[in-house]
Amino acid sequence: YPIPSDFLLSVVIPAYNEAQTIARVITRVQKSPIKKELIIVNDGSTDNTWQILEAYYDQENIRIFNLEKNQGKGAALHKGFLEARGNVVIVQDADLEYDPGEYLKLLQPIIEGEADVVYGSRFSGKKQRVLYFWHYVGNKFLTLLSNIFTNLNLTDMETGYKVFRREVIQTIAPTLQERRFGIEPEITAKISKLPDIRIYEMPISYSGRTYKEGKKIGWKDGFRAIYSIVKYNVF
Repeated sequence: YPIPSDFLLSVVIPAYNEAQTIARVITRVQKSPIKKELIIVNDGSTDNTWQILEAYYDQENIRIFNLEKNQGKGAALHKGFLEARGNVVIVQDADLEYDPGEYLKLLQPIIEGEADVVYGSRFSGKKQRVLYFWHYVGNKFLTLLSNIFTNLNLTDMETGYKVFRREVIQTIAPTLQERRFGIEPEITAKISKLPDIRIYEMPISYSGRTYKEGKKIGWKDGFRAIYSIVKYNVF
């Protein structure tokens, strides 16, 4: 399905201590054959992520923002969503767990006019790195709990690949409160309450990281996610 000539994709990249991967992620995103803007939000990194990003200031399709103190993924996404100018907004984590080569597939339901939001599902039969069983169980539990409250039948609520028509995400962006990983269930809860919203899932590949490789989410974030599911769906 052809992409319209005036189409622009906003790629929001939250980055915290990603010096090992941030340059490779930017290169991979830039290789995607879609007209795009990269909105990179440095979330108070304490390594040299910021120094690496400064080298990209002169690239015309990259905008870089710096949060002086680490506030969390949710805070970085909040900033990125409000700055987006494209027709569609996609979240791209600054590690290499998710493949920018899959943008075209994720965008297809929106470009064809079938969807307003697309979630990339890691549990729909594509290749993925085999890692932590309890993370898998936790993801499944949080998705089930979220679905109970939202009445959606998602398979992967916690996915890092979430794609939105810009009008949709900018409708809820000013109301987003979660600063860390609780942003995922909060977004899902608020999206589900929008009238006539059409949500699709597309299978994606996934190359998860170990904690040694820089993974940041922990058990405390799981409890916060449960809190967020209840808070933003019920109250």
